[in-house]
Amino acid sequence: MIAAALERTHWLRGATLVLACLPLLYYLVATAAAVRFFARARRRKPGAYAPPASILKPVRGVDFASYENFQSFCRQDYPEYELLFCVNDLADPAVPLVHRLMREFPERSIRLLSDAPQLGSNRKISNLALLAHEARYELLVQSDGDVRVGPSYLRELAAPFERPDAGVVSCLYRGVTEPSFWGEMEALGAATDFAAGVLVADCTEGVTFALGASVATTKAWLARIGGYQALANVLADDYELGNRAARAGASVTVSREIVETMYPGEDFRAFWEHQSRWATTVRLCRPASYAVLLVTHGLPWALVGGAATGSLAGVAAFAGAYLVLRLLQAWTVGVWGLKDCSARKKLWLTPLRDAIHFLVWLASFFSDRVRWGGIEFQVSRNGEMTRVRAEKTRREAG
Repeated sequence: MIAAALERTHWLRGATLVLACLPLLYYLVATAAAVRFFARARRRKPGAYAPPASILKPVRGVDFASYENFQSFCRQDYPEYELLFCVNDLADPAVPLVHRLMREFPERSIRLLSDAPQLGSNRKISNLALLAHEARYELLVQSDGDVRVGPSYLRELAAPFERPDAGVVSCLYRGVTEPSFWGEMEALGAATDFAAGVLVADCTEGVTFALGASVATTKAWLARIGGYQALANVLADDYELGNRAARAGASVTVSREIVETMYPGEDFRAFWEHQSRWATTVRLCRPASYAVLLVTHGLPWALVGGAATGSLAGVAAFAGAYLVLRLLQAWTVGVWGLKDCSARKKLWLTPLRDAIHFLVWLASFFSDRVRWGGIEFQVSRNGEMTRVRAEKTRREAG
């Protein structure tokens, strides 16, 4: 009996050590995937295919760099395109900026729409549906209001659509932050963790999803998945757009073009809400994949693996391996690959960000509610959301 107990203990210890090594292997794979992606991207020549394009921009409010972001879409090295904005109503603070844009760039075709019919709980999708309906061209390029792009942006996103099977193209992104610790932590995580996961997926199995900062598709492929109307109640609309197109037979790819997204100054509560919303969304969209993310959390596994060795040397070995491989991966993806300023300046805070992210990962299993735009939503297992604050208010009033 004692021998059997010792054998079980030995087996458990061995299994723990193997599991503790998996995040270290993941960091190596992510580093190699980043080198592969960015090295190939930098060797490619600009594409010549440039069909007329409609840029769709649903916007809500303004941030510290909204006008500069809008301007970047008017400075494209591209032969023919239009720029369509949509706001919830004409009292939105973004409206004067769009009018200013029209005056500054009279040579551009810029239109402003508002008051889109409400199709479901995702107001952004309602706005996109109106924009797509009004768009003149077959190629549709959607982007958030807080996105800034370079002059080759449209040309890079359009090039893959020369192939008839090209259905969705989206972009990795780097952060531009206001002076804010939590905003910079959020940008650091996006550049060194989220982007790394995308690159690993691209390298190992191919992406079957889109990244929300910027997504290109066509009216034909959009119609094949039911149009934007089919996403009217979905929280992760970018993920679903790419995933449904992939299931319909489309090629879904990540562009070599990197866009910038804004991270305004925020406090810890706003940081936690953003991170929790993202984590809950991924858990509900890809539950199996989200559970497997446990083996990518190197910091807690380094502590567990070190403890399992039963020696100070073992603790030091796991801690050292985690720090070296994690920082190498973070530098390769965020600094060398994405050229993200937050990653360069705050790289040394990566272990702290990892500790917080692990807590977010754990917390996401205990709630199916998220806050988005100041509104609380209940998210179902199929990723659809319903507003809960209004329902609660009605019950209290009754």
